[in-house]
Amino acid sequence: MFVQLLPLATNLPDIWGEGAIFAFSGMDGDTDTASGFVATHAAEPYGLLFHTPRRRCLDITLSEPGTPRIATGDVLAVDTAQGPLIVTFSAWHTLVGIRPAGVGVRLRFEPGEDARWVDPIWLSEDSETPDAFALAEGNGRFALAYGRSAAEAGERAQEGLKLDPAREVSKRLSLYQTLPRLNDPSNDRLLKKCFSVMKVNTLAPEGAMPDHWSTPDRVPHRDMWLWDSVFHTFGMNHIKPRLAWKFIKSVLDTQRADGMIPHQSSVAGRRSGITQPPVLAWGSWENYRAGRDLEALEYALPRLVRYLEWNCANRDSNGNGLLEWCVEADERCRSGESGMDNSPRFDAAPALDAVDFSVFMANDMQCLARIAAELGDDAAATRWAQRAADLSATIHHKLWDAEAGFYFDRQVDGPFSPVRAATGFLPLLLDDTPAGRVEALVEMLEDPAHFDTAFPVPSVSVSDPAFSTDMWRGPTWVNLNYLIVLGLAKHGRRKEARRLAAKTIAFVKKYYEAYGVIFEFFDAKDETPPVACDRKGPRIAPYDTRVKMDSIRDYHWSAALTACLLLDYR
Repeated sequence: MFVQLLPLATNLPDIWGEGAIFAFSGMDGDTDTASGFVATHAAEPYGLLFHTPRRRCLDITLSEPGTPRIATGDVLAVDTAQGPLIVTFSAWHTLVGIRPAGVGVRLRFEPGEDARWVDPIWLSEDSETPDAFALAEGNGRFALAYGRSAAEAGERAQEGLKLDPAREVSKRLSLYQTLPRLNDPSNDRLLKKCFSVMKVNTLAPEGAMPDHWSTPDRVPHRDMWLWDSVFHTFGMNHIKPRLAWKFIKSVLDTQRADGMIPHQSSVAGRRSGITQPPVLAWGSWENYRAGRDLEALEYALPRLVRYLEWNCANRDSNGNGLLEWCVEADERCRSGESGMDNSPRFDAAPALDAVDFSVFMANDMQCLARIAAELGDDAAATRWAQRAADLSATIHHKLWDAEAGFYFDRQVDGPFSPVRAATGFLPLLLDDTPAGRVEALVEMLEDPAHFDTAFPVPSVSVSDPAFSTDMWRGPTWVNLNYLIVLGLAKHGRRKEARRLAAKTIAFVKKYYEAYGVIFEFFDAKDETPPVACDRKGPRIAPYDTRVKMDSIRDYHWSAALTACLLLDYR
């Protein structure tokens, strides 16, 4: 059987990893987020844990260890002594597989309760939440199906038995034939793992989402998030820019009547009451550069104008032009709006003229000017370019601490924040950052007393009293590294940009090869593996996202932006 798959299998991901997402992609057909029919790799090979309201397990056991040959987000192929074990999806609701002799397949509620035999299938039905799983077997094949009734699940499972799993594997793997090829086999495999994570976290139109959309992770986040979606497009632009545009459009379509765009939206129509970093104009412009779709720009422009105007009107309480995040009372999530939920920047809950918010706004204003110019609206282009320049000048005037040689948040109408955060490097994204300040930022980046850690760049300086392995309180995030790499390159610091890109790739690869997943964040000192890092409090073992989230596994923006670094800095 593997002979048929080998032409497709060059350098494919092949590492089993607890928590790796296993689900049907919206790139291949319909999805159904509400069902929860999304699996993750169990701790022991090769069980699959399904995250329906009452979780089920598909236990797949071998009499002796096998060798994984393919482990993507929707295909598992294992070489066993008795022959190949293959598991894949034929639709969002059905898995099909080949089970060699000596390999056991069992369906059970989690924990413990086995499915019951209802000839000719094994059935697991939950009376509290109308859903059912059915497992059918025959002639060395099996099919596991979901349904909102036992009859529907059973029918789907029986239909699944009629399908050829090898043919379904070929369908699921066809994307990989279109990907760029890297010369280094380990980097090429990492790139394919990145695209596997991107693929499995892509959803089809459903409910309140009329177009394809993306999620940070199918488990546990499930919903659509504003700045995450834009980062996802940067990777998707490399292979399917039209699909990447749909990610952006789906976010734009959640816009309220007053212009605000919420940070989180669900297929059920739920919308949050806060926003997130304004990067949608940047995302729209980069998507246009990849796909040259003028109609997309025409759709985006009026919505982007209203959104940036809403930010200016509602997030600048003292009218000085700098932007302030909404800061909540929850100590574990002081500013979900900033995207840096628990950063020590917000521990004292002050209103801050924020470096990152202001830089993102200036950058988006500049991108809006480019969009307007491309569409022939020269007056709007001139107006937005001037607003971008004015905001950029204000950032340089009010948020630069000459004594420290760094950019800091400033308490509204007050002193600088004492927290030296990696957001202080983001003015590198601005065109007019003075050369002397660029040099000072590079010196700060290369200072081991602050940011030159084993895996740079820590989200706050190692000198900060709050530094830890907990999310934005010290760990390294791929999205911040990506932004800093772009900023360094913009100002001609290509050596430093390549060094940071290479370190980021190396550490993502290191922990993928160790754990089979791509993590949300990493210990900047590299003393604690991602599986043991804190996340809004100490981790709880064993790993279980329903008890507590740890550094999330198969995280979409980590994968998408690592793919960008692999392709742009090879």
